[in-house]
Amino acid sequence: MTDDSGALAVQVARLYYHQGLTTDAIARELGLSRPKVSRLLTLARRSGLVEIRIHDPQALPQSLEAQLRGRYPILTPHVVGVPPGSSEAVWLERVSVASARLLDTVLRPGQVVGLAWGNTVDAVSRVLTPRHVADLHFVQLNGSANARDFMSGFVTDTVTRFAGNYSARAHLFPVPTFFDDPATRAAMWRERSVQHVVELQQRADVLLYSVGTLDPNSPSHVHVAGYLDSQEQDALRAQGVAGDIATVFYRADGRWEDLPINARASGPDLALTRRVAHAVCVVSGLAKVEALRAALRGGLMNTLIVDEITARALLQG
Repeated sequence: MTDDSGALAVQVARLYYHQGLTTDAIARELGLSRPKVSRLLTLARRSGLVEIRIHDPQALPQSLEAQLRGRYPILTPHVVGVPPGSSEAVWLERVSVASARLLDTVLRPGQVVGLAWGNTVDAVSRVLTPRHVADLHFVQLNGSANARDFMSGFVTDTVTRFAGNYSARAHLFPVPTFFDDPATRAAMWRERSVQHVVELQQRADVLLYSVGTLDPNSPSHVHVAGYLDSQEQDALRAQGVAGDIATVFYRADGRWEDLPINARASGPDLALTRRVAHAVCVVSGLAKVEALRAALRGGLMNTLIVDEITARALLQG
């Protein structure tokens, strides 16, 4: 889309949606053919210049959003409808598209966006609509140094996909996901290259992440890609861990400060999720309900995008 076609598409969209003109009337006013007007309206929708929303007060997603706001007053929930009887793969697809669209409404020039890698955020990265945002930075929130993932490129591909979509800059975090010794982590954090990334994380205007779970029915990437051995996972269960955000673990009440593994984790202090203007958590799948409930108890997000089946299960607990 060129600047000229984009500007004309916006002009046509304003006349059609704001002023209620027909395509015939727009064609006459602008000296265009009717097919040209139709193509410009299609361009406006597909490029994200126009968003169409349906507000149905009887619709289940809106009812669930109201219930979530009532239970969690600081939360801005977005509940995504899914087809009856559909699979969790479909739920994730719908939630990913909704997340990509929400992100487009939030991003502004000069912002820093923190990304916590994982299956869900990777799914969002694959449905983005290309758009240029000036001086935008995407920073990786937690390390991914793991022999298996260095070879697969899973994490770096996710972060660079976001940056490429918005013509932005990617800031990768080439440190281990978990250190063997907290002292090694402390030493690494004194390195200037690491300090640069950590400072960017702390300046974030937007965070995009999901919740990880120890539930074996939900294959969170950190739990299936060799980051934690079986003894470490057993220890986390014994300590009452409910989930993780950016590979920083938290208990059922949302507390994370006293868990020993977090002294070895590369992810940020989860207090960051309480300071950032847009702390956007994307969740899909019933196995993540308990991890999501715990994160909400801890106030570890201010925006939630979730499918309606998972939202209903969350509210039933």
